[in-house]
Amino acid sequence: MAKRKVVERQTGVALWRQIADRIRLAISNGDYDAAGMVPPETVLAGEFGVNRHTVRSALAALAEEGLVRAVQGRGTMIERKERVSYPISRRTRFSQGLGRQVKEIGTRLLGHAELRAFGDIASALGIAPGEPVIELRTVSSGDGRPLSVSASYYPAARFPRMAEEFEELHSVTKAFAAHGLDDYVRVSTEIVARHADGDELSMLKLSAGAIVLEAQSVNADLDGRPVEYSRSCFAADRMKLRIET
Repeated sequence: MAKRKVVERQTGVALWRQIADRIRLAISNGDYDAAGMVPPETVLAGEFGVNRHTVRSALAALAEEGLVRAVQGRGTMIERKERVSYPISRRTRFSQGLGRQVKEIGTRLLGHAELRAFGDIASALGIAPGEPVIELRTVSSGDGRPLSVSASYYPAARFPRMAEEFEELHSVTKAFAAHGLDDYVRVSTEIVARHADGDELSMLKLSAGAIVLEAQSVNADLDGRPVEYSRSCFAADRMKLRIET
């Protein structure tokens, strides 16, 4: 008899969501690679101690993510695509980092605003609280799959046309160059794993319970002056972050 996989009841987290998380992790670990299929609903129901309807809800959520696909007469097939490896190094650039792993790379501007910087934003950029910054909200994709969503901040006094240049050039590096900054480097990156929030689920086309890797990073010019502070969330089942020194 298969060992019962424990799900927590009365925790406020729906059983189907817990099961979707467990199946997602099993797929990521390669547990089902030999068959290329998720175990039948009856088997999963027995393993988790739930009814088939609960399992079906979990599989439906994973299908929405594009992780599995129901095949009539066969069961649930794994549609897992290899994670894209994204290097974080002294010169971190999204397009260059993905390289030849994907054929088509795109970054779309979701919105922009001029804000007053306080707290982490002011501290990271080394500016006085209340000074203006330009905020860009973007989503980046590879071969049509959303990979990351970001909120990035730039000192408005130095980069007043950041939003307009980005809209025209579709590149932070080129937008910097348009302001006279030809090179910049990564000075810090902090990474945590957490559940995606509602906006991230929508923009990254994930189902409830999906995990993201949140990277808070600071880039600076070659004199060490901060030029960009970003909070980027990467879909954990689509990307892996590689630290290069």
